[in-house]
Amino acid sequence: MLSTPVPLPNLTRSGETTPTVHSLSPKSSEGSLKKEKINQTIVASKSVEDGLEDIDGGWEGYMETGLPEKGQRKLLRNLRHQILNVYRRLFSVVFLVNLGVLISVAVRGATTDYIGKVVIANIFVSVVIREEHVVNGLFFVFTAVPKSWPLRMRVFTARIYSLGGIHSGSAIAASMWLIYFTVQVSVDLRRHKASIPLAVITYIILAFLIIIISLAAPAWRRVHHDKFEMVHRFLGWTVTGLVWAQVVLLIRDYKDPSVPLHVAMRHSAPFWLVVILTASIASSWTHLRKVKVQSEVLSNHAVRIHYDYSSAIPGTFSRVSYSPLTEWHSFATISIPGQKGFDHIISRVGDWTSKTIANPPEEIWVRGVLIVGIMNVVPLFNRVVVVATGSVFANKTAIKLLWTSRNIRKTYGDRLVDSIMMAAPDAIVYDTDAHGKPDMVKLVHHVYKEFNAEAVCIISNQPLTQKVVYGLMARGVPAFGAIWDS
Repeated sequence: MLSTPVPLPNLTRSGETTPTVHSLSPKSSEGSLKKEKINQTIVASKSVEDGLEDIDGGWEGYMETGLPEKGQRKLLRNLRHQILNVYRRLFSVVFLVNLGVLISVAVRGATTDYIGKVVIANIFVSVVIREEHVVNGLFFVFTAVPKSWPLRMRVFTARIYSLGGIHSGSAIAASMWLIYFTVQVSVDLRRHKASIPLAVITYIILAFLIIIISLAAPAWRRVHHDKFEMVHRFLGWTVTGLVWAQVVLLIRDYKDPSVPLHVAMRHSAPFWLVVILTASIASSWTHLRKVKVQSEVLSNHAVRIHYDYSSAIPGTFSRVSYSPLTEWHSFATISIPGQKGFDHIISRVGDWTSKTIANPPEEIWVRGVLIVGIMNVVPLFNRVVVVATGSVFANKTAIKLLWTSRNIRKTYGDRLVDSIMMAAPDAIVYDTDAHGKPDMVKLVHHVYKEFNAEAVCIISNQPLTQKVVYGLMARGVPAFGAIWDS
């Protein structure tokens, strides 16, 4: 059981199973751990050569444990847990509500001014739902429910990390309404009700939104993430500026002729929505700064970077960059009790991380406030199995850690590994170099049953996370993991 923040490295590495945290059985956690196992943990820091053997273990026999059959029929199971996961359900609700209203409006008819307001409202929701303070506030509310609530309700509130579905649903809905608005403006243009500048700006905004949405398709975004990020940022800023012009022109073209423009703007809901969404976009960049850091190369696969400009709440992540206008990378924060600041453990997974390991930085750009992430759902449950590669903490929550990785001491260094083992002496370590890749679904399910846990939380690479989460949820186990929606 952990009652303090536990630092865990960001261990995901290209092409391998992520370090996992395995739990011991409830009996072990209650003090019946065999003396030999205790000695193994105590001796864990002897040396790089013999330390791995000392901490490797605790997972033996899991292959002999039966794995329950998946529940429900395959079609229904896949529909529920994959095709219509929580993210897509939120997307569908937002989109279908908008579609229903649009059909109703198209049948009954509506003014161009009204349609423009709906466009702005959807853009507003799409932008603001991603703002850091809004995200942190929603997480705080949804994860504040007491543990006395039924498990089903706590599992429901824990899905708050899927709120990106509202962002994408509103963006698609805004584009749908904008198409309708463009048609109406074109008709009004021929009737001399709308101005040419309003029509031209509307056409440009629609074209840019279609480009942004097209390049945000998951398949393209995964392969070309840096390009997606740049297009999303620069075209997004451009669209924001054009929306300002569009709103002013919309108010001017459709206001009562007897009302001055500045008065009409002051009483216009779209005007104030654009003010707020612009402030939302700018808020993150008001925290842009270049900070000094202390870097420690742990191996040719990992580097530890220490920041002292701010303290971090366990379960948060921050964004860093060498070129703030072109790319940003997010990493979990690791807080050490009693020490100022926080750390990032950066593992080799691509060009940017390889560059960082080869040339450890002395300064780096940071932006925005620290944002809460998937690990913040952990305190909702009484007992949790954590399969993690980021920072982990437990606030009055019993946690079991499962860590699978290649030769952790050689990769991450004695000091880091020892700090983890001291904080989580009952963690189960699985060395993939010595034993090969495990059946992760079976292994995690075994630990879940042994520990009598309420839920499982995994932070790993995308393929493994999706495989384990689906494999557990299909068997009725509440499981949570990152969803890679940005």
